[in-house]
Amino acid sequence: MEQVIPSDQLSESDLRIDATYEGDRKGNAGDDPLHALLGVSIQGGFRILGTREQPRLVVLTTTLADPEWPDNLDPETGVFTYYGDNKKPGRELHDTPRYGNVLLRNMFDALHSGRRELVPPVLIFANAGQYRDMIFKGLAAPGVAGVSPLDDLVAVWKTTEGKRFQNYQAKFTVLDVSSLDRPWLDVLQANGNWLADAPAVWRKWRETGYRRALKAVRSLEIRTRDEQLPASDDDALLKLILGRFSASPHGFEACAAEITRLFLGESVVSIDLTRPVRDGGRDGIGKYLIGRGMSSVAVDFSMEAKCYSPTNSVGVKELSRLISRLRHRQFGVLVTTSWVNAQAYKEVKEDGHPIMIISGGDIVRILREKGINSQPALIAWLDAVGEKSNVGSH
Repeated sequence: MEQVIPSDQLSESDLRIDATYEGDRKGNAGDDPLHALLGVSIQGGFRILGTREQPRLVVLTTTLADPEWPDNLDPETGVFTYYGDNKKPGRELHDTPRYGNVLLRNMFDALHSGRRELVPPVLIFANAGQYRDMIFKGLAAPGVAGVSPLDDLVAVWKTTEGKRFQNYQAKFTVLDVSSLDRPWLDVLQANGNWLADAPAVWRKWRETGYRRALKAVRSLEIRTRDEQLPASDDDALLKLILGRFSASPHGFEACAAEITRLFLGESVVSIDLTRPVRDGGRDGIGKYLIGRGMSSVAVDFSMEAKCYSPTNSVGVKELSRLISRLRHRQFGVLVTTSWVNAQAYKEVKEDGHPIMIISGGDIVRILREKGINSQPALIAWLDAVGEKSNVGSH
């Protein structure tokens, strides 16, 4: 059952994972609950206790619903991806009003130089979706096990209205802490000896660099149609793709291959498109590299592309064809501009078939995460994909 903390109890409440903290209902910025809860300011994605140069607490807030800047918390790995506060053109990377990118830079500089004692606790809150209520998502430390210092804080380029600018993409690990007690929060606010009573997992990370992540095993999930498709006010990119390939669905295969590359990353060694066949069989065969260097292993995967209208779902027949082509040590990727119906989705999940489903909404999210966030940018990308496929680069 969801735990909800009313506004009149905020100053006395502990912090508990996924609990909702209610703000006031006066209809102004003062409704924000984080000031009463933690003593931080009432606005902004970045909130601090202490000074910008020496914060003793950093609070990161997110909607988890901004398609342009897709902050994301993966509950299975405990990895939190967060974008900085330079979200419009016209400023240098670190020249932001609330100095959020300066905070990110300083924290990761301290991490990379082994000075973890300079890194403050980081608390993550997400908007609850009503009024100014907030949901506590966890205590985090910068960086992720297995992610290079070259990749955990990256300045990414973005284009808005033809103007280019940079913002940070940061990776944090949510630590295995289910709650933070009020006495510790009070000492932290008062600038007392907060380290003495800090959570053991945090102290362990500070002393050794070891991150014990809060990981939640996913239950059997059958995504609904609405969960697989973009919201109606965010479907312009998907409509453009459908318009491009509606007369020639086979042309979508090269696009699907590039979307698969974007999704799986640099470990994709190759994707070879097969010749079009009447029954719409397997559309691509790829190799995916697991591990690094001489110890790495290449595994095969099959890709199938379905350029369907959202009114037409992918069903059991289409997925059965992909499943039948999988061999030992293979996995499958289904890329569709539509969605997978409940029966087919359920069979894949319940039978444990190693198939990744990239639906219409996933396509939009993947493109936006890679900076392809406007129709002109998508047209240019699709043109480049078409030229690449015509010269046989796959």
